[in-house]
Amino acid sequence: MLTADALRGVIPAIVTPFTVSDAVDEPALRRITDHVLRNGVHGVMTTGGTGEFPHLSREEKRIVTAIVVDEVQGRVPVIAGTAACSTREAIDLSEDAQAIGADAVIVTAPYYFGLPPSSLERHYRELAEAVDIPIVVYNNPLYTGNNLSPALLARLAEVEGIIGLKQSNDNLGELVEVVRLARERMSVCTGIDSQFYPALCVGARGIFSTAANVMPAQMVQVYELTVSGRHDEARELHLRLQVLNRLLEYDPGYVSPCKEALAMMGMPAGRVRRPLPELTDEEWQELRGALEQLGLV
Repeated sequence: MLTADALRGVIPAIVTPFTVSDAVDEPALRRITDHVLRNGVHGVMTTGGTGEFPHLSREEKRIVTAIVVDEVQGRVPVIAGTAACSTREAIDLSEDAQAIGADAVIVTAPYYFGLPPSSLERHYRELAEAVDIPIVVYNNPLYTGNNLSPALLARLAEVEGIIGLKQSNDNLGELVEVVRLARERMSVCTGIDSQFYPALCVGARGIFSTAANVMPAQMVQVYELTVSGRHDEARELHLRLQVLNRLLEYDPGYVSPCKEALAMMGMPAGRVRRPLPELTDEEWQELRGALEQLGLV
């Protein structure tokens, strides 16, 4: 069973490729999974935001995670996204992931309704009581509208079965505070690519990364340089990667740049599902330039 100590390193939040008929593209998904594995990642996350989980049916989520589990063959942990607005649905999706063979689930706070901290805490506690699979809490207030405060996260770190955190609050100070309060009990990881090196420096154990779809080897190198104490090299590499990281973050439609970058590298992932926007010609050119600058195309 995946533990907090084992949850570390570079974990790409992989895209969900679609065919021209808008079905899950199994060969493409296997190819992208193999691409990140061959470049040394420490885990794989399925059906998250980068994987367009709000636009996937329950059955499609099962299909995606089952394909990735089969392709990974136990080489690294597979963490399945099982976020839902309701606690009942999050439990159902987490049970699906466990049955399929995922090693853990990762769950955002409920979204749409603004909720008090007591309701957010109860959501995770009830989920942890209902399932046997390890849980990673995913704090993404820009998208959910519900921030999980450092104090709340510290309480959740005490819950049996909760092993980690993906912190995608863009306030780096809140990540630092969670590390201070909870790092002995949960693996704190950033979910923001441009914060990767700074987060490692203050005690984060890794990253759930969009950019690692496109440049897994480089993200792994930042991690390895940092944990080996080669900070000057790690910092310079992190700054060099920022030319691409900045295009793969929280502006609307960040999934399109990731899929387009993969296509430019010879790994087409299909289009995003509506209503996500596709790239403009100007955005496509900027993305192409960033990939060229990093020697990825």
